[in-house]
Amino acid sequence: MVTTKLPLTQEERRRIREAVAATERRTSAIFALVIVPVSDRYALFPAVWAAVLALLATGVTALLWPALGIRVGFVIDAAVFASLFLALDWLPLRLRIVPASVKHSQARRLAHREFAVRIVGASHHRNGMLFFVSLGERYVEVIADRNIHSRVAPDTWDKLVADFVAAVKAGHLADGFIIAVETCGHILETHYPDIVSRQ
Repeated sequence: MVTTKLPLTQEERRRIREAVAATERRTSAIFALVIVPVSDRYALFPAVWAAVLALLATGVTALLWPALGIRVGFVIDAAVFASLFLALDWLPLRLRIVPASVKHSQARRLAHREFAVRIVGASHHRNGMLFFVSLGERYVEVIADRNIHSRVAPDTWDKLVADFVAAVKAGHLADGFIIAVETCGHILETHYPDIVSRQ
């Protein structure tokens, strides 16, 4: 299952669907890839930054030219606020003014929400993995249900996640996902036959 608001090519989508279907036929696990351009609108940040900077500009103006009066100060404040708000509402700038910890927290929250919907909610047996990519936050997370996670050695997970992140950073998202899914399927088939589907 692939959910994306970004253009993967038709060929990449086809390859991903085929790899997921083949792995899901061999095991009882399900896999999902979710790609989003950004995990949150962060709508409050442009307004807060614009308000603070506008007040600062008005304060500096009042100190330098005290004779301007309150009306002129209000006009300057409103003009600076409006122009800054419009500029900071442009997504690339908006993402720059949001603290990294906030961006990662929002991306993580969305990743876990998607996992609950697409893996836990979509599967009776709950053997599943979600590969989540939020490009705006430069955030990648791989989430596995407890059953799969507890059976695979931590260093195996670390390598799988590191390889997937490296592929995403290199611009080979589809290839990275396909390799990760095939690797997971091989691990489950070889080492944990009781997870393998007996259809």
